[in-house]
Amino acid sequence: MRKSAMQAATPSEADATAADMVLVHRALARDADAFRAIMKAHNQRLYRIARAVIRNDAEAEDVVQEAYVRAFAHLDAFRGNASLGTWLSRIVINEALGRLRKRRRIAAVAMPEAREAEIIPFPLNPGDDPERTMAQRQILQLVEQATDKLPDTYRTVFVARVIEGLSIDETAELLGLLPETVKTRLYRARVLLRKSLDDEIGPVLLDAFPFAGRRCERLTKAVMKRLGFEG
Repeated sequence: MRKSAMQAATPSEADATAADMVLVHRALARDADAFRAIMKAHNQRLYRIARAVIRNDAEAEDVVQEAYVRAFAHLDAFRGNASLGTWLSRIVINEALGRLRKRRRIAAVAMPEAREAEIIPFPLNPGDDPERTMAQRQILQLVEQATDKLPDTYRTVFVARVIEGLSIDETAELLGLLPETVKTRLYRARVLLRKSLDDEIGPVLLDAFPFAGRRCERLTKAVMKRLGFEG
């Protein structure tokens, strides 16, 4: 969904695109700091999107790592028609959906053992009251579980639009849908979530699916090593 002549990029969008292109050109010149900057800027969103599809913490991390390696191998294909974040998100979604299809084919043949998710504690303030901290953890767990139960078509739209804060048009572009379809799926996702949680959940959703600092750092190091920058 490219912008028409009547939908010219705003100054802020133009600045963001220019910044993306600078980073891309630096990365193409094998600037290690550029790769790190790209990953640190997009790790959280890409992880959340991958997890929305895969519904497994550890495998979502693997998906993002593979998507980065694939994206960096074809970085010269980035033209700035969409933001770098959107371009990377599409690659993550394709990788995640590919794994999901493979998982379902395997499940059709034999029931595999469930892979244990690697849980990294949510970085709550250690000075918080213990009861309040426990309540926060329980709320986050309920939100995550309720979101995991959404059908695939609703879950990806919900995560992109509500948790990641993308606009309707951005979500439509990312997922290859019509804006009207995004609105319909988002409405149905919210109805299903309200039935599960029986309460208003909007304010807490921004903190769901945390991407803790250790996971972010580990993922970045792993990709840098595969790119040949670190031993």
